Amino acid sequence: MSSSSAYDPHESAKVAARIEQRWALVVVGIVAVLVAMVIFTGLHWAMMPPSRVETIDPTTLHVSGEFVESNLGSTVEQDGSVTVRLVAQQYSFTPQCIVVPAKTPIIFRATSADVVHGMLITDTNINSMLEPGYISTFKTRFDKPGNHLMPCHEFCGLGHEAMWANVKVVDQDTFFKMAAKTRRLSCVNP
Repeated sequence: MSSSSAYDPHESAKVAARIEQRWALVVVGIVAVLVAMVIFTGLHWAMMPPSRVETIDPTTLHVSGEFVESNLGSTVEQDGSVTVRLVAQQYSFTPQCIVVPAKTPIIFRATSADVVHGMLITDTNINSMLEPGYISTFKTRFDKPGNHLMPCHEFCGLGHEAMWANVKVVDQDTFFKMAAKTRRLSCVNP
């Protein structure tokens, strides 16, 4: 047997060490890129907050503006869509019951008067956080009439477990007849 074909454990160890060093450099490079991305986005968003973020003074919600009590609930817009405005506060949603039409574009606009609350409408993909000082806006459409619970899913204090509302989806004709009679719709008066 020739000496050139003999197994050299020292040479194997050197090859393994070189491969491990290359992989270590690749991992360090990936981590460095990720850290750079986090730093860049953190600085970028600190200087330029996300667009379309609406702020509001939570201490004056009930005094003036969009979220005074007479403006809360479902409202029919000129284009036929429906806007729902609601306020969360410890330990309730106002209004407690929201009536909306099926098969109609709906815009929810919600805020919190005190602490962070969650808004989850069961059997839908609607799930949002309501933070004091910010207006949460999202669009949806309900396919069919029905009742949906809307619990708060962010712990907001000792009465949190009792914080919920009801979303009643009715057919379009019923909703628009109700909307013609009153400004603020209620589940009690169909």
